[in-house]
Amino acid sequence: MSHSNVTIFHSAVFVLLGISGLEAYHIWLSIPLCLIYITAVLGNSILIVVIVMEGNLHEPMYFSLSVLAITDILLSTTTVPKALAIFWLHAHNIAVDACVTQVFFVHMMFVGESAILLAMAFDPFVAICGPLRYTAVLTCFCIIFPVTFLLKRLPFCRTNIVRHSYCEHIGVARLACADITVNIWYGFSVPIVMVILDVILIAVSYSLILRAVFCLPSQEAQHKTLSTCGSHLCVILMFYVPSFFTLLTHHFGRNIPQHVHILLANLYVVVPPMLNPIVYGVKTKQICEGVAHRFFDIKTWCCTSPLG
Repeated sequence: MSHSNVTIFHSAVFVLLGISGLEAYHIWLSIPLCLIYITAVLGNSILIVVIVMEGNLHEPMYFSLSVLAITDILLSTTTVPKALAIFWLHAHNIAVDACVTQVFFVHMMFVGESAILLAMAFDPFVAICGPLRYTAVLTCFCIIFPVTFLLKRLPFCRTNIVRHSYCEHIGVARLACADITVNIWYGFSVPIVMVILDVILIAVSYSLILRAVFCLPSQEAQHKTLSTCGSHLCVILMFYVPSFFTLLTHHFGRNIPQHVHILLANLYVVVPPMLNPIVYGVKTKQICEGVAHRFFDIKTWCCTSPLG
C-alpha cells in the first residue's frame, strides 16, 4: 500500500498573485480599474447624500436606491483597494482571517445587491416596508455566513498561493488538502439558486411593467418609461452576466484562460457600481434635480425621465 505524505501547514497569510499571465500589464490594467472605482465611490456617495438631504426623496423607492448605493460601495471597496495594492505596491500577502472576511463580504454584497435589484423591480407594484428589508438582510447573512466556517475548517498544504486579485471562496478552498465537496456544492448551489430566483422574479416584474406601459394612452409616456426600463435592464444585465460567467467557469469552464476569468471577476465588482448612479441617478428627475440643487446650485439639469 502506498500513501502520499501531505504536509499540512497553518500559514498566517495567503499570497494573491493578481491577474496570472498578465503580470506585465498590471500597471496598465490598474489605471482603468482605479478610475472606475473612484467614479463608483463618488457617484454612489453623491447619490446617498442627495437622498438623505432632500426631503422629497424620503420614500421607499429612494430608500432602496440608497441601500443599493451603500452595497455598491462595499462590494467594490472590499476588493479593489487590495487589487490596486497588488498592482502598484506588490502587496501580495493577505492574512488568512482577512481573506475569509473578504470572501464573506464579496458573497454577502453580491447576494444582497441581487435582492435589492429584485426589490426595486417590484417597487412600482409593491411598497416594501422596513421590516421586510431587515428580514431580507438577515436572510442573506444567515445564508452566506456558513461560507466562513466551510473555509476555516479546511487544512491547507503545499501552497498558500491564490491565483486571483482577491480571495474568492472556491479559489481558496481548492488550496486545501481535504475533501471540499461541501464547499463546492454550497458555494455553487446557494448563490445560483438565490440569484436565479431573483432573475425570474425580476423578469416577471418587468413583464408586468411592459404590459402596463403598452396600455398607456400617450406615446411620449410609453417612450419615457421604456427608456428608463431599458436603462435599468442594462444595469441588471451588467451585474448578472459577468457574475454568472464567473460562478459557472469556476465549476465547468476548465478551458477558459484564467486571466479572462479574473478580469471578468474584477469587472462585475466595479462596473455595475459605476453605472448604477448614472442610470438610477442622472436619469431620475427627482434625484437629478437634487444633485443640481445641492452640488451645482441650479434649478434644472440633465433630467430625462421619472423613475420607472
